[in-house]
Amino acid sequence: MDDIPGYVRYCFNTGKLLFLALLVSGGIVLQILACALYNNWWPMLSAITYVLLPMPLLFFAGSDGSSMFSESDNSWVNFGKFLTGASTLGGIAIPSILIHAGVIGWATFALELSSFFVFVLAILCFLWMSDEDSYSML
Repeated sequence: MDDIPGYVRYCFNTGKLLFLALLVSGGIVLQILACALYNNWWPMLSAITYVLLPMPLLFFAGSDGSSMFSESDNSWVNFGKFLTGASTLGGIAIPSILIHAGVIGWATFALELSSFFVFVLAILCFLWMSDEDSYSML
């Protein structure tokens, strides 16, 4: 990518950022639609897990994103990874429990799961974008 002019690289990086923003916005819209279409706001409980998801890694692993993928002997980093995994599981478990209890319907459950997978796709795209480190070449 060294032979591409700087303004083209800038547009490419802006497009990736725009795509990431659209994914996150789409996940939020699906989350709100799951509640508003059927006038049942219980599925918003799973939005709590989206807010709490990055907290354990921020508190226990620091702001360094590479510690999430590396093997660590630090028990606090491993505890942060465990709490992050548990809160990720909550994003699927809460709608599953609500549908099992008969509080929400199948359409709401489908919207909730699609919102979860859109958020997961956004996180994976963010990790892919931050792994390239192409912003330093501008």
